[in-house]
Order: sequence, then structure tokens, then C-alpha cells
Amino acid sequence: MDRYRMPDGTILRPGNAIKSWTEDTRWNGHNHISINTESQWNSQALYKSRKGRYWLEHVSGYQGTAPHAEWVSEQEAARWLLFNGYEDLPEDLTQFREELEE
Repeated sequence: MDRYRMPDGTILRPGNAIKSWTEDTRWNGHNHISINTESQWNSQALYKSRKGRYWLEHVSGYQGTAPHAEWVSEQEAARWLLFNGYEDLPEDLTQFREELEE
């Protein structure tokens, strides 16, 4: 999708993001499975907006299911990045590493 309207009225466009990250997947022998959704049909991507806010894009391969976006906190963005194998966190998220990893 090329744009999303958020509940606060903000219009998000993935192409306007200053940074984006794709999710990690695992191969089950037949398909790539999202580690976030545990599905081959549903996936996520994380974006950082021009204003520095983080949001998740949810995309589904199921017919009739519309993609959507949601705001996430900085802590949740850091958690998502670490879970997806990103070791180099953006500078504004590094403070969460010690709290989130054990």
C-alpha cells in the first residue's frame, strides 16, 4: 500500500520514511515464515517517519485482508529490531538494549 491514515489523522507513506527494516524469516522446508507472525502469509516491516516516530506496517497475503499500520513506542521498536536480528540499533533506541536483552 502506498499510504495509511492513522487514528490521529496523520498520513503515512512508506516511501517518506527516513529508515525501514524488513522482518526476519525462517525457512520451514517449504516456505519462508515470519518470525513475528509465525505465518507465511502475514508479514511486518518497521519504519521511522520523518518526524522520528516508529510505525509497523502489517501486510497479509490472505484475500480480502487489507494492509494496515500502527504506531509503536520507541521501546517496542527496539524490541522488534532486536527480535529480528538487528544488532545496530538507531541511536535513539540504544538505551533500551540492556533493558530488553537478557
